[in-house]
Amino acid sequence: MGTTYPLVDVPTITTARAKHPGASAAPTSTACKASLQMPHAVISPEDAYFSADVETDGPIPGPYSMLSFALVYAGRFDGSSLHRPADYRTYFTAELRPISDAFEVEALRVNGLDRARLVREGSAPEAAMTAAADWVRVVAGNATPVFVAYPMSFDWLWLYWYFVRFSASRSPFSHSRCFDVKTAYAAKARVVVSAAGRSHLPPELRSPKPHTHNSVDDAIEQAEIFANVFEWEGPHDSQRVPGAKTSK
Repeated sequence: MGTTYPLVDVPTITTARAKHPGASAAPTSTACKASLQMPHAVISPEDAYFSADVETDGPIPGPYSMLSFALVYAGRFDGSSLHRPADYRTYFTAELRPISDAFEVEALRVNGLDRARLVREGSAPEAAMTAAADWVRVVAGNATPVFVAYPMSFDWLWLYWYFVRFSASRSPFSHSRCFDVKTAYAAKARVVVSAAGRSHLPPELRSPKPHTHNSVDDAIEQAEIFANVFEWEGPHDSQRVPGAKTSK
């Protein structure tokens, strides 16, 4: 059974079935939750991947707000092999109080979040981002945390800004530790970036999970796609990806 660790000025987070020495579990807040099944500790340096998804009420942070996000532990890479987790139940998620009055109706229509409820009940960004940064570092252990998204630009923009602006320990991913699945797919498939969106993925690289605009669901779906692309050796000549260039 896990133990409780204190976070200064931060509401406590729920962790489940912590298996790592020193891993922690704490009570639940209504808007900020974490599920923690600690991967085994390792001695050699390696990357620990975290699949990220955000839901927002506009296009950029500051004038607009991040309403929810999730970080899902997506595996480790030791320089030789990707070690996928047994499941994707190790995650952190939070619903946040908006930081401005501005919002776009279309953004709320897409994600289905009740912004008025979050104004009343959402976690303070300072609390949630500090707790999330702490959680990432605990799960990563002695590995290097790496942010994963597909595409990178939108989710990184929001989470990095929120970590720097609100987390007491700033970003657990520093300023550049990130993996863009879209770029990786474009390079391996030998297609232009405009042809590397999720809708262009071949069936063997896709996740069976639907894209729901629930931050946890979508981060898990993305984690599965990430692992598939990471391990993929590219198309065989008999299975060319549409738009791929052939070498001469």
